[in-house]
Amino acid sequence: MDRITSRKNAVITHLRALGAESAYRAASGEYLCDGYKLLDEARKSGAVITSVLWKEGGARSELVCDRQYSAPPELFDYASPMKNSPGPLFTVRRDEGGGDERVQSAIVLENVQDPGNVGTVLRTASAFSIDAVVLLGDCADCFSPKTVRASMGAIFRQRVLTLSHEELTAWLKKQGLKLYGAALSERATDVRKVDITHSAIAVGSEGHGLSRELLDLCDGEIIIPMDARSESLNAAVAASVLMWEMARDNT
Repeated sequence: MDRITSRKNAVITHLRALGAESAYRAASGEYLCDGYKLLDEARKSGAVITSVLWKEGGARSELVCDRQYSAPPELFDYASPMKNSPGPLFTVRRDEGGGDERVQSAIVLENVQDPGNVGTVLRTASAFSIDAVVLLGDCADCFSPKTVRASMGAIFRQRVLTLSHEELTAWLKKQGLKLYGAALSERATDVRKVDITHSAIAVGSEGHGLSRELLDLCDGEIIIPMDARSESLNAAVAASVLMWEMARDNT
């Protein structure tokens, strides 16, 4: 195992760029993760771990990876996008395939910019066996360190697609899925009265909801009934409730 001591080392600059830049992650075909729990989840899920940086004294001998490094705590903390991370930092090969695979259910997020919300949706979708999460518009990068951390390992298992509105239309047609939009409107029907089996459900940002462009693509609008004093739900919470309904309808 090589010991790294310089901030100018290529491994350190690569890790810092992966943690900070979406375009760099896309170009390199890798993303950055941290912590023993995520490392264990990655191994169990069969994710391809491409490199590991250990904080000195924390290495595990049983991990099989050709590119393993160690660094003093201060250099490790410089490389990590997380504060006070115990490590390790590790990189995983991106897997963005699966667009042509048959799906029975999907949750569509439009302009959900908070990485914690996107990561929570990935985690919930995995828990309820939702086939695909579709990111539309200006969503948080599903491969950013904060999103990956919030997914609690679901990023290694959950199928995620990033599509445009036009691509979404073609994909839904190919999959034979109806699209329902979660909306606070008079046209929206109580979700409990709609058969959302084998469908896709779109959830927008808390501030603006779904765009008119996406609503025009929907086969219908649905709403989660709630106390009249409550205006709306957090985007991840709303998506989670809807995914539970989708899973319940499939039982």
